[in-house]
Amino acid sequence: MGERWYTEAVVYCLDVDTFADSDGDGVGDIRGLIGRLDYLARLGVTCVWLHPIHPSPSRDDGYDATDFYGVHPRLGSLGDFTELLHEARNRGIRVIIDLVVNHTSDEHPWFQSARSSPDSPYRDWYVWSETEPPDRHQGMVFPGEQSETWSYDRTAKAWYYHRFYKFQPDLNFANPKVREEVKKVVAFWLQLGVSGFRIDAAPFIIELTEPGNPNSPKDFDFLTDLRSHVQWRGGDAVLLAEANVEPDNLVAYFSDAGGSANRLHTLFDFMLNGKLVLALARQDPEPIIDALRDTPMLPAGAQWATFIRNHDEIDLSRLTAEQREEVYQQFGPEENMRIYDRGIRRRLAPMLGGDRRRLELAYALQFSLRGTPVLRYGDEIGMGEDLSQAGRYAIRTPMQWSPAPNGGFSSAPADQLVRPVISGGEFGYEKVNVTAQRRDPASLLAWFERMIHTLREAPEVGSGSCTHIDVPAPAGVLAHRADGPTGTMVFLHNLGTDDVEVDLGALAKEADLPVEVLADQDYGDVRFDALALGGYGYRWIRLRRTT
Repeated sequence: MGERWYTEAVVYCLDVDTFADSDGDGVGDIRGLIGRLDYLARLGVTCVWLHPIHPSPSRDDGYDATDFYGVHPRLGSLGDFTELLHEARNRGIRVIIDLVVNHTSDEHPWFQSARSSPDSPYRDWYVWSETEPPDRHQGMVFPGEQSETWSYDRTAKAWYYHRFYKFQPDLNFANPKVREEVKKVVAFWLQLGVSGFRIDAAPFIIELTEPGNPNSPKDFDFLTDLRSHVQWRGGDAVLLAEANVEPDNLVAYFSDAGGSANRLHTLFDFMLNGKLVLALARQDPEPIIDALRDTPMLPAGAQWATFIRNHDEIDLSRLTAEQREEVYQQFGPEENMRIYDRGIRRRLAPMLGGDRRRLELAYALQFSLRGTPVLRYGDEIGMGEDLSQAGRYAIRTPMQWSPAPNGGFSSAPADQLVRPVISGGEFGYEKVNVTAQRRDPASLLAWFERMIHTLREAPEVGSGSCTHIDVPAPAGVLAHRADGPTGTMVFLHNLGTDDVEVDLGALAKEADLPVEVLADQDYGDVRFDALALGGYGYRWIRLRRTT
């Protein structure tokens, strides 16, 4: 891969503490992750995204950091982390880490100093108000779990701002010293060898919060400054960010007003994600076609990151109330499957009823759409969720490696695990685990390996264009193509249950020894005027290769 390696990457996201425990204390650790790198290499992923690894009270699963320059002792040491980077690179795998700098823990030394005195050098590192702000009860990220975004601190004798939980005070990005510190943090980890950062809550690190103004201004120039800093310190490092904002505002996260792609490299495509889930619920591709049409054009070098599931809930906030209810009825019919009045806290396998055909279809579709695919750990074996766990923890259960006790995740007693392993039922570790699927050439894991390696032989998908093939097609069928310097791929996906036939005869004149590279069954020779497609079927066809 070249300098824009991220355009052809396959990203695998994981929580270190629930992935693999090497020392038997019940908590996954960096040494355990190192021991599983060969598994990830065989799977075909090229980049591992680690959720927060910093020291933290872990009141919000590590997103409440107390030291941005360290590794949480329960996960290992900085020495272990550098060894991880070395071993990953040896296998052709890059590592990116979460950059959660929109806030800190209220136990961070900066905040403890800031609240202690108005004269503290860190006082202005946070956002304060001497009087109760009128927008105190607006802008909550976690409705139902939050009641305010401004809290009174008795020691400081002032109100402090927290977009998230009250134990996560927001940093003040209007303060140049805060910006410089964030750049130091970035430089530190780049120097160690990370390949970039996933920026949590990007809209909030550019927000210049004004008490009483629920629509405080945003300074996009900080993204330009941060991008420049990253490029100088690590030439091919990437900034992958989360910004679930209105479509009209998206391009500003990538580019300045002049059209230069000088801000973020890539954004998670929340617009496409919501429409993809809606399409699966309806068994109708039209929402995906709408998303492909309505998504703003990106400047050269900018990239989307696609996903079906990530570490949070499936966020349906970009859908209408009626569309959201459709998805709920199909995939989250029970109240405890939903969260924040906007999302679903389930894994995809149980959402689709454990239907192997629909699982393959869903991921074949995601991985063939434009952008960089992101895969959640455990989804490659069809892990389920534990709805007895609070909130987002339902899908943050330990990785299921084998039928051994605790799913092979840890040798600790079950009651000492960081979180219970899913046991019993259709998705328990006794049935769903890596070892069992490794022995089965027809397993979901084997299919994922084949699909990912096929994708890596088709760079047009990540770095080329993605176009809906607008021809009459049976209900439920999406036909699209990816064009790039290396050639053209054609994709057919049937979201419905009926066997169908699709006429793409107009493409025949472009074909140069077309070959089917991935399909749900053997469809025989490629005949563009009569392409058969089974219910929940898919076909990836190389139309032509130019290099």
